[in-house]
Amino acid sequence: MDLNISGRTAVVTGADSGIGLATAKMLAAEGVNIVLNDKTEAELEKAAEEVRAQAKGNAQVLALTADLTRFEEVQQLAAQAKEKFGGADIVVNCAGIRGAAGDFLTLSDEDWFTTINTDLMGAVRVCRAFIPQMQAKGWGRIVLIASENALQPYEEESPYNACKAGIINLTKCLSKAYSPAGIMINCVSPAYVATPMTDAMMKELAEKRHTSEDEAITWFLKNKRENIVVDRRGSASEVAAVIAFLCSGQASYITGSNYRVDGGAVATAFG
Repeated sequence: MDLNISGRTAVVTGADSGIGLATAKMLAAEGVNIVLNDKTEAELEKAAEEVRAQAKGNAQVLALTADLTRFEEVQQLAAQAKEKFGGADIVVNCAGIRGAAGDFLTLSDEDWFTTINTDLMGAVRVCRAFIPQMQAKGWGRIVLIASENALQPYEEESPYNACKAGIINLTKCLSKAYSPAGIMINCVSPAYVATPMTDAMMKELAEKRHTSEDEAITWFLKNKRENIVVDRRGSASEVAAVIAFLCSGQASYITGSNYRVDGGAVATAFG
């Protein structure tokens, strides 16, 4: 399918690995100019080379570091995108952390603030910086990354749960404000996808259970994610495929929605 976005410009945060990198590759293959963002220059440049290898036609790839917990750096990212490409048409905010996890009563204010500052306020800052560019164009696509945890929270991840629920609410709020101007704003909720974040979780679990990481994955699926009827971890490209469609010209009547890419992980039919 031609997504009808060749020549557009996309900013992808959290793009040096996982869902962000997979999304950037998919959009570049559609002829989209890509601004890759993450915090570590060396890893980001390596990712940029992978994206350039997928780029179609005259699509260009620019790697820019910025820390989304600092609004001045997000503003600079937006300014650089405008200078190079005339501004963003598409923004996909994949940057995020699991944050502190454990018994609710053991988590400090700092634990909460650290997670909120990245997972929720990072998205707020990105939207605040790039929506004006889309308003000027009269066209835009924003995709934020929520999680199954927003709808089916796990007790040991309360800060992450709350932030991801906030992302779904933020998505709906922004769509009501800006979709009349042609900016379609949606979010995607993955579940147990093979990314560096879940790799770290499985490594920690394997060490705790004194097993291999493959055995930890099998145990986790059976005991912690029993609703995943596909019975495996998802891939970043499976999530990126949904994101890419939401960025497309065809997604012109879709806004304020949350799309679950979870293998059935959320047990309810609603939400």
